[in-house]
Amino acid sequence: MKLSKLVLSLLGSLLIANAYAAPATLAERWSTLRLEQPKLQIRDAARALGVSEAQLLASNIGKGVTRLQADGNQPREIMRAALDLGTVQAITRNENGVIETTGVASKFKQAGDKSEQADVKQDPETEARQRNIAGGYLGGKIDLRFHFENWKYAFAVEQAGRDGKPTRSLQFFDANGTAVHKIYVRSEAGVAVYDKLVATFRQPQQSTELNVLAVAPKVVEKPDAEIDVKEFQLAWTEMTDVHQFAQIMREFHVTREQALRLAPPGVAERVTPAALRTLLENAAKDKVAIMVFLGNEGVTQIYSGKVEKTMAGGGFFNVLDPDFNLHIRDTALRSGWVLKRGGVTSVEFFDSDGTQVVSFFGVRERGKPQPQAWVELADSLPKAK
Repeated sequence: MKLSKLVLSLLGSLLIANAYAAPATLAERWSTLRLEQPKLQIRDAARALGVSEAQLLASNIGKGVTRLQADGNQPREIMRAALDLGTVQAITRNENGVIETTGVASKFKQAGDKSEQADVKQDPETEARQRNIAGGYLGGKIDLRFHFENWKYAFAVEQAGRDGKPTRSLQFFDANGTAVHKIYVRSEAGVAVYDKLVATFRQPQQSTELNVLAVAPKVVEKPDAEIDVKEFQLAWTEMTDVHQFAQIMREFHVTREQALRLAPPGVAERVTPAALRTLLENAAKDKVAIMVFLGNEGVTQIYSGKVEKTMAGGGFFNVLDPDFNLHIRDTALRSGWVLKRGGVTSVEFFDSDGTQVVSFFGVRERGKPQPQAWVELADSLPKAK
């Protein structure tokens, strides 16, 4: 009888202690989740825990994670310093696609990059343009287009890889805590450069707290009836360069998919979401060199070349080549389009939110027409009814 009372007393004390115990920290909750689902990607883990990926990563500050300076031009300067890392794997993603390229970024100074003349006064437009130049990422194996104004947080991450060997990466996030771009060191020679870079850009205050912003609601599309369609179509036909398309969209205040709906007859043809698989499979089979553009609000990554191994798996349709991987959640695609702009044919795919997931072009030499094999491939894609 006495023993039973003692046991009940101990159990009561334990329950009271648990009731007043501190709640599990984010790092502890993540650790538990990893034990339960060891293959869960950090992006999905963050969603399961109700936080951003950057917040989840920051919860492990001091445990292989170092916060880097990310105010003003510092992300740009980190990317410039990363040109010395040698062979890297560059990873860019959006909600329904991932592009991964392994190689060495070209080291050259781009025209108009006057970063060493910071004291020279320039007009705001020129300054803004130059802030998005990080020398050496235009063309070449690691081909990136930056919008550094949307980069907010930066981290250096050292952790055990799947093979048990340590991995080293630089990881960048926007103000919402969403991943913008990641670079993994893929050579022993790059380790010393990485260590120096981390020491140079280390944030003095290694705080785990991030004041991330809520994701802004999607911009409401202007009604078609309020668009001057006749003038918009005229501007489209007068395009002499595909890069003029962005300016035309801004001028007429149309979203990208809306622009395709309102395009002149014969220059924007809708294809099925299944056309993505057809495009990649036939490009591999017929050895057609393609350009793949995939990005987010902070950066666009570009791959140029042929693809070989394509397959479905893990809820994605994939290209799985030695130095290039592409993963598209094709079940999330709502529409695809074949476009003719400024003498160039492209193919674009959009998700259910009307957000562009990925686009494709044919590889062509400067000043020469696009390859006929690419045009025929694009024109052969299954049309939407």
